Parts: sequence; structure tokens; C-alpha cells
Amino acid sequence: MSLYQYAREGNVDRLRDALGSDSAAVRKRAAEFLGELADEDDQATIDGLLRAATVDGDAGVRAAAVDALDEVGQEALEQLLSELTGGSESEAEWVTARKFARALEADRAELRIAAANALARLDEPSALPAVVGALSDPDPRVRLRACHACGTFGDSRAVPGLIDRLDDDPRVRRAAANALGAVGTDRALEPLIDLLEDPDESLRRIAAGALGNASSPKPVEPLARALGDESAIVRNAAVYSVIELLSNVPTEHSHAVRDRVVSELKAADDETVVEPLAEILTEGKQSRQRRNAAWILGRVADPDSEPAVEALAAALDDDDAQTAQFAATSLTNLGGPVVEDRLLDRLGTERPDEVRAKAVFVLGQVGGQETLNRLEELTDDESSAVRKRVFSAVSKLRAGGA
Repeated sequence: MSLYQYAREGNVDRLRDALGSDSAAVRKRAAEFLGELADEDDQATIDGLLRAATVDGDAGVRAAAVDALDEVGQEALEQLLSELTGGSESEAEWVTARKFARALEADRAELRIAAANALARLDEPSALPAVVGALSDPDPRVRLRACHACGTFGDSRAVPGLIDRLDDDPRVRRAAANALGAVGTDRALEPLIDLLEDPDESLRRIAAGALGNASSPKPVEPLARALGDESAIVRNAAVYSVIELLSNVPTEHSHAVRDRVVSELKAADDETVVEPLAEILTEGKQSRQRRNAAWILGRVADPDSEPAVEALAAALDDDDAQTAQFAATSLTNLGGPVVEDRLLDRLGTERPDEVRAKAVFVLGQVGGQETLNRLEELTDDESSAVRKRVFSAVSKLRAGGA
């Protein structure tokens, strides 16, 4: 049976036995699985991971065991640090951030790895200088964990050291990019713009996902170019960031950014843009994002785009009145038979009156003879709001020769 099957079954005993395998790859994978499955009460597994972290002959296995102990919990990590430093578990001070920080200067790499992990857990601001110093550690495994820790702190003082790590090995580069995104200041985000052109797909995705936090319009054009990325996950992240950017930019820049966004999105592939926008509109949790998605869809989608029209029609019932209004305006902008069909479906009395009224309003702008016939049936509707919209819409359609 494979390690994966043992993990699926939660067979910790078999995975612990695999720590004694002749294969370093098997031992490393077993340690990773044990970190996911074991808990702080499983001392036998903790002991096995402690042995792997301290005496295994393979550096990758030792690092995996350290990370596994970190996943098991703070107490397991403390046991490792106690064993590596020769401290006593009765000592109260060895678990403090100061002692962890000192451990970052230890000769043994596994101790430095464990210390970086521990400091990320503690999130103690006084330890930040030591963590930033570890970004220059000679061992890439330590630099990787130091990047993770800096991302947890989210402190702008780590930015210069993290930028230096963008030229490191692939895993460290990704961790540094993620940490810069977590810091989120314009100074931290600016180096990520160049990563949108990086050969590493993961780095492009990280950069595209983080740049929406910028407070300036500078990332708009690079993100728009990323909409043509060969990777679907990069394109999707870019669309989300464009929407987030619209929500974040200062008011004095918002008009210029909106115009630039619409221009760039129109030039992109329709499907690439529309599907993420429709998802934001239908599933987004923040009203600002849904408003922006509704507004943009009416300006960049094709009138025959069913995902766009369906999302906008559904948004007529949005809890946020401004999102619902933007959806109505965008449906009017799009027009066409697809819009007409979807809105005619929303005239039934099972719909809330305000939704039916909005649908009638839009139909009065875009409808044809079929719409006129349907609306004439609603002139005696029970809802005064619907009747008012119907009379206005019918007048417009008759005047237009529908």
C-alpha cells in the first residue's frame, strides 16, 4: 500500500514506520503526511519526527520533519527546540521570542529552520529584526521559512530584505513574493509588477493576485497585459485584481483608472474577462467589488454573452441598491435579444416587486414587439411600482415603433 493510501486512511502507525525507510524520498513524504495527520497528544509520532529532524542523514527529510512538528503544534516545535539546544522543558524562558531569535544564529540549520517557524507562530514584533536577518541565511531552507515569517508579520521593515530574495531559488522567490503581497504597501508591491512577465507561472499568479491591493493606478496596464497570459489562473487573478484596484484607488484617481480599465479590458479576450467578472458579481462578498463588476460588464461584455447577461439579471435582486442599479444600467447598455429574454423571465409575480420594476425599466429601453406584448399584460399589476414602470416602458416602445 502507498503512503498516499496510508494518509487517506489516517494510518499514522504505518506512516511513522516509513520514517525508517531506506529511501529519503519516502521518509520525506512520510514526514509531510504525519504533519498533516498527527496531533499534540500523539507523542509516539512526535518522537519519530524529532528523531527525523535531528539525526536523519538527508537535509530534505530533516527540514520536512521540522515543518511537520510545526504543523502538529507549538508544543511539538518547542520539544524540538529544547532537544536541539539542550535546554530543559522546565525552563520558562526558552520558549520566548528572544530565545527563538538567538536560535536563528545557531550553527545547525535545522535549529534555524525551527526557530523561524516558531517566530512566525509567535508573531512577536520584537523578533522582526532577527527574522529579517535570517532572510540572508546561507541555507535556502532557512531563507524560505524567514520569508514565510515576514509574511506573517506583514511589517514594511522587511521589504528591502524580501526584495533581495526575489532573485533567490524558486521556492524562496515565491515565498518572498507572497510576503511582499502580505505587507501590501505600494513600496512592497511595486517589484511584483516585473514578476508578471516571469517564466514561473506561480510567481505570475502571486504577483497578479497581490497587485489589486495597490493604492495607485500604476499596475492597471501590466495587469491588463496579464489578461492575455497563457495561464488561466494568472488571467483569473488579474481580473480579480483589476476589480480590487478599482475599489482601492483614491477618489482623485478613480475616473482615470476606470477609463483605463475599460479600455484595456475591451482589448482583451472576452471570455477571459467576462467569466471572472460574472463570478465576482454573483459570488463576491464585498459590495464595492460587485458594483465595479456590474459596471464594467456593461461596458466590456458582448451583448450575446450569456454569462454576463445572466449575472447582471440576477444582480437586479442584489441586497446592495447601487449594485442592482449598476446591473440595470449595464443591461441597458448591452441590449439585444439575450438581455430581452432574460428580463422577460423576471417578470413573474414570484419575483420581488423592485426586481420586476427594474426589469421593466430596462425592457423599456431595449425591448421589441414581444416585450411590448408582455408589458401590456401588466398594466393592471398589483404593484404600483411595477405599473408605473410598465406605463412608461409601453409609451417608449410604442413611440419607438416596437
